[in-house]
Amino acid sequence: MNQDAILRGFQSLPPEAQKQVADFITFLQTRYKPARRKTRQTHLSAEAFVGIWKDRDDLQDSSKWVHETRTREWGQNNDIPRSG
Repeated sequence: MNQDAILRGFQSLPPEAQKQVADFITFLQTRYKPARRKTRQTHLSAEAFVGIWKDRDDLQDSSKWVHETRTREWGQNNDIPRSG
């Protein structure tokens, strides 16, 4: 069946059937969409942000840092249980 015959067949259908054909074409386009090229993944350790705080002595104990920051910002009345 050539394209002209397909077009004539499509045009001879009632509007509801034409909608069904159009929906089916959309489905087939989605199903047979060319595979997207996979992106190259890098290891997390290669990312620029890794290690940005390695030289910060105040962040060695993150729980302590959070507690001290909260105390400084919110005052003494922030008795949040800490581990350790």
